[in-house]
Amino acid sequence: MAFSIVVMAIIGAILAVVNFKTWKSIPKSDLTRSRLLEGNLLRILGSVSVTTIWAISMYALYVYLGAALYSENRFSSSEIALAVTFFGVGAVLGSLTSGQLTDKFGERKISKATLIFLTLVLICLGIFFSSGDSIYFFLFIWALVGYAGFTSYQVRLAVEYPKERGIVMAWNNTALYIGITIGSMIGGYVISIWGYSQLPYVCSIAAIASFVLSTQKVKEKKNQLFQ
Repeated sequence: MAFSIVVMAIIGAILAVVNFKTWKSIPKSDLTRSRLLEGNLLRILGSVSVTTIWAISMYALYVYLGAALYSENRFSSSEIALAVTFFGVGAVLGSLTSGQLTDKFGERKISKATLIFLTLVLICLGIFFSSGDSIYFFLFIWALVGYAGFTSYQVRLAVEYPKERGIVMAWNNTALYIGITIGSMIGGYVISIWGYSQLPYVCSIAAIASFVLSTQKVKEKKNQLFQ
């Protein structure tokens, strides 16, 4: 374990040097984006907050998935590993298929549709969470729909913020990590009060909140809040 941490630290240091050298070579004017944010700050924050709430809907349960499967289904270590594998395969396929669906139907339609389906899947997951082997299927669908939505929403942000794309993508990643952190905290609180069985339902509430937020429209500058 200690050796792994040392190796990661060394790699991180190397990447930090490479990153510094790379950005240092770019003219300062290209790095200054403050003018692009004028009048759009709240709009951008509102847009990336959709990602934060989406992350809560995914990770409030996922962080505690192993413990929840043991508590509600008495799964063994190998069964928990298999469940996580189903989730992982669903996440990969969701990310891959999202691009094709987005190209065909448009990023706004797919990002909103997947959030609706995510809400329904989480409710079903709550209903059937203690049903044994069928949980594998629902974990697969949960990840498939969830990560398809995340990928399409990233495309949506890139389309809606062509001039601020780099900044918005960076903020969106930050919003993701904030959501994971908050989701973990909410998940722990829910478990302590109501137990593992209620986690999917709490996640479904976050998913529908993310959908509602994503449907809000706003013009650029000072007129409204989202696009």
